Amino acid sequence: MSTKMEYVRLGNSGLKVSKLIQGCMVFGDPNWQGSPWTLGEEDGMKLLKKAYDLGINTWDTADTYSNGASEVIIGKALKKYQIPRSKVVILSKIFNPVLEDGSRPPSINDGPLVNQMGLSRKHVFKAVDDCLKRLDTDYIDVLQIHRLDRETPPEEIMRALHEVVVSGKVRYIGASSMYTWEFARLQYTAELKGWTKFISMQPFYNLLYREEEREMIPFCNATGVGVIPWSPLARGLLARPAKKEEGAQESLREQTDAKAKKWNESSNPAIIDRVQEVAAKKGVSMAVLATAWVLHKGCAPILGLSTEKRIEEAVEALSVKLTDEELSYLEEEYQPRTVQGITPERKSERKPDT
Repeated sequence: MSTKMEYVRLGNSGLKVSKLIQGCMVFGDPNWQGSPWTLGEEDGMKLLKKAYDLGINTWDTADTYSNGASEVIIGKALKKYQIPRSKVVILSKIFNPVLEDGSRPPSINDGPLVNQMGLSRKHVFKAVDDCLKRLDTDYIDVLQIHRLDRETPPEEIMRALHEVVVSGKVRYIGASSMYTWEFARLQYTAELKGWTKFISMQPFYNLLYREEEREMIPFCNATGVGVIPWSPLARGLLARPAKKEEGAQESLREQTDAKAKKWNESSNPAIIDRVQEVAAKKGVSMAVLATAWVLHKGCAPILGLSTEKRIEEAVEALSVKLTDEELSYLEEEYQPRTVQGITPERKSERKPDT
């Protein structure tokens, strides 16, 4: 008997999302700078249809993914397969610039990119309108801030986000990787002013990187914010053995993704070995086991599922039960890590992580 998709409320909101979320960075334009592993339009639409058919009705994208091509593919898939808009939950993100030449320049709000990025009132309004055009829809279910714009006052950010909700263009708002105190300040700014608050947080979180367990996840749990981690498989490091078999080749993403290379060099192979061991014992793949661990933490992971087989496999994670002993065994080798996935508290020549 196949596993059925399950749904959960996103934080304390009334919105329900699938427990597995399809990450849409994996499709768009293969010519997007530094991302030759990205799938094109036809493959992307087929993946979305497969995900939808298996109950994965929640899709996470961003305006910057393939400079908007990811959002365009979502809109086209809804029309091609006649999927009712009301039956899917679309999450998108704004902050980074969207360019027409396929490049991924440093995210610096200056020079040619002045006011073309960030979270100013000017850019938030324009970015939302542009997202809607590309998605070919009237509204975004959850608009997330991809990163925090520290040059814009919290009051300006939260009021602009509140107003796009009031306008009907956005139903809910969410946030992504930042320091917990920064997220708390934004939430309390909105609460103080009677504005819309965030219902979700999208942190970098997996068995190899658990620093968010210190503050962000407890804060979210205590205040009714849903946690939807990005890169729950650490760019695939948790999906394959740490010790490659002789003659085994790296995937295209391993070869070309700067983040994957960086994380591979600093990863803890002992944890990966244990994932492999427990997965073998339970008769599932490493990817399924690592996904099941995130689910056991009460999160709804965002998975960059790039083949129909991987989509089918991911759903299996919902039926994997981990004992306290197994959870402890998977976690006890963890060592504290330097902060990752968060823009430094200064102007940074950063490119989008996820």
